[in-house]
Amino acid sequence: MQAYINSVSLISPQLTHDGSFLTHPLVNELACVMNCVEPVYKEYINPVALRRMSHVVKLGLAASAICMRQLPDVRPEAVIIGSGLACLSDLEKFTRLVEEYKEETLPPIPFINSAHNTVAAQIAMQHKLTGYNITYCHHFLSFESALRDAFMCLSEDMQNVLVGGIDERTSDNFHIYNIAGFWRKEPVNNLDLFKGSYPGTLNGEGAAFFILSNEKSDGSLACVTGVHTLLLPNSTIEDVNQELEVFLKKHSLSKEDIDLFILGRNGSNVYDSLYGQFEEEIPQSAHIAYYKHLCGEYMTSSSFAMWVASNVLSSQSLPDILTFRRGSRQDFHRVLIYNQALGKEHAFILLERA
Repeated sequence: MQAYINSVSLISPQLTHDGSFLTHPLVNELACVMNCVEPVYKEYINPVALRRMSHVVKLGLAASAICMRQLPDVRPEAVIIGSGLACLSDLEKFTRLVEEYKEETLPPIPFINSAHNTVAAQIAMQHKLTGYNITYCHHFLSFESALRDAFMCLSEDMQNVLVGGIDERTSDNFHIYNIAGFWRKEPVNNLDLFKGSYPGTLNGEGAAFFILSNEKSDGSLACVTGVHTLLLPNSTIEDVNQELEVFLKKHSLSKEDIDLFILGRNGSNVYDSLYGQFEEEIPQSAHIAYYKHLCGEYMTSSSFAMWVASNVLSSQSLPDILTFRRGSRQDFHRVLIYNQALGKEHAFILLERA
């Protein structure tokens, strides 16, 4: 099964919402968090409705609108979203109101907006999409779960599917995860994220959307050919390499057939060692790229990586800001994304040139 990427959009901590491919990368000067560079929302959302929307809903509606405007004649038959934490700010607001109002006469709007499927539902209402609508909240494998569902939809009777990965950062969530040492406690320049050995990483956010089709068009950017996820507590590099070998073998491929490996290193000395061991097995002729120094860490950051892979395959260029190691390959035909979280949640996404 193949799914062609016919349209992409991304709102991230970089200047990406205008469709450019990291032509002017932004440096996060001495901070522990990375916030999205947001578009002018009234260009995509009814200004009257804007004031009642939370941050994540605005991100989702704007990013999906940008994606769909590129293909005005296409109406997706399904809206499938992956979100690890969904509408977290509204949930935090609701829990505060529970305490403030002593569980009595609570205003219903924050509770309604805190539902996990709020973003997908708002997108469907804005664009009058009455088909299949679902949200996956599977921790760090949420976006990959959405992708797998999209594959199943396209393998049946659907022709176009809108798929997204979205997560927001909040101050409460930042402080909670910081108790476990997940985020950097000391500010760091994001371009220096991989220098030295430090605990924790940068807290990021983003919203990426793709229109996937079972048919190639003249404007197809790339082709997603496979998605593989695995849960391996206390996993070793041998476990990861074995799973990757099986995954690639299903597509009659090996590591030598991959031109670019995009890895989810996040700069943390606790979990990045697995990536280091993985890199030792990558052929010297292949390119290696990182991306989380540009968007931070969040549960659907692999959607940012898929946006990168789509642009690399369509433009046949790899920006220096992404490059960790230049290989000898002249062309990009196949890209493999490998992301893992906490040393136990692993995901591979395989893309090919359209």
